[in-house]
Amino acid sequence: MGSYALPPPDVRQRLRVLLTALVIGALGAVGALVAPPRAHAAESTLGAAAAQSGRYFGTAIASGRLGDSAYTSIAGREFNVVTPENEMKIDATEPQRGQFNFTAGDRVYNWAVQNGKRVRGHTLAWHSQQPGWMQSLGGGTLRQAMIDHINGVMSHYKGKIAQWDVVNEAFADGSSGARRDSNLQRTGNDWIEVAFRTARAADPAAKLCYNDYNVENWTWAKTQAMYSMVRDFKQRGVPIDCVGFQSHFNNDSPYNSNFRTTLQSFAALGVDVAITELDIQGASATTYANVTNDCLAVPRCLGLTVWGVRDTDSWRSEQTPLLFNGNGGKKPAYTAVLDALNSGSTTPPTDAGQVKGVASGRCLDVPGASTADGTQLQLWDCHNGTNQRWTSTTAGELRVYGDKCLDAAGTGNGAKVQIYSCWGGDNQKWRLNSDGSIVGVQSGLCLDAAASGTANGTLIQLYSCWNSGNQHWTRT
Repeated sequence: MGSYALPPPDVRQRLRVLLTALVIGALGAVGALVAPPRAHAAESTLGAAAAQSGRYFGTAIASGRLGDSAYTSIAGREFNVVTPENEMKIDATEPQRGQFNFTAGDRVYNWAVQNGKRVRGHTLAWHSQQPGWMQSLGGGTLRQAMIDHINGVMSHYKGKIAQWDVVNEAFADGSSGARRDSNLQRTGNDWIEVAFRTARAADPAAKLCYNDYNVENWTWAKTQAMYSMVRDFKQRGVPIDCVGFQSHFNNDSPYNSNFRTTLQSFAALGVDVAITELDIQGASATTYANVTNDCLAVPRCLGLTVWGVRDTDSWRSEQTPLLFNGNGGKKPAYTAVLDALNSGSTTPPTDAGQVKGVASGRCLDVPGASTADGTQLQLWDCHNGTNQRWTSTTAGELRVYGDKCLDAAGTGNGAKVQIYSCWGGDNQKWRLNSDGSIVGVQSGLCLDAAASGTANGTLIQLYSCWNSGNQHWTRT
């Protein structure tokens, strides 16, 4: 079946029969709701080990290396998220104004999806790697070109990218805490806000991130300037969902143990955090383990991405900064990271709680505490029962009872929203936006209380997003 299609009815029926048979056989009772927790067995690959805590472990992939079987063997085995190294940057995707080229980006994306991996998009607005035509622009013309670029790229990948680095490296190095003096900055101080608002409108299902380097040390002015911007954005409702810490640690920008404080402080603002371009000069096993444990210690840390597969693939190959040597052998740092991931918490970095309608004050509820596939959801007085306890996962699911997912039965206005056995389809993945809307990844439509209803029993459906209270939700 297609990556973004509902399974055919016969497949869903077989899945239902198989699930029932497994429950009966394994538990001897049809009424069991939640399987007993599995033992925390050590995993043998980075992606699988990270997944035990609901996180990911990813890598940057270069399209030009996808013909190297040793490279793809390691990448395919070890990592569960992919970031295109250069293929989705501005010069690659829009070499001439208004003329987009997604050949290289699609090659990386397709390889990732075919190998069961999610994709981070990198990057939409950046002072560097601009094509010549963009470098020559300024003022309102450049501002419009930035908006057009974001719309063009995000339209091509709409519904397919888990996270986008919307803006990259907008702050100056050094102790000033100022914005970088770039052509984009000279279009006006609001350019970053405009980029994020444009990106949200272009693809409501994507998680929108700001990404930067030398912002890992909590005491540095650049870190504090970025923190102030994110805090301001959250207070004013600018749609920022996550902050990426590139984490290029070296002699000039060494790891500091206060990195965990940095991650915790940003997470406390209400954004997710991620380690997006990790490499460490000399590949110290201790430092790699420390960084991994810092992410594991922060519930809102989505995961880690190393910036390349082998040392010879690194942009800083002379520093031998990655987890695999040039021959593809595992370095001591690999073992340190794997051990840290296997020793980490098995609790996913998510929270279980109620989803409450802003207009109604009532909760997203499974009628009668039913566990039957296809049961349409409703609004009901909040009572904290298990049929109102929803857990968000890093895969984008909203789960109830542990094994049932919030599921869209269609992709059009009025499609019912129901519970269904979790199977990983995009009709079971949702974008929890900072404005309180919950958007279906497959449909791009909003979770909606039908007919703007607020009473007990009001049915829940999909509907075009229109910024109304019946489409806004709070999570407790």
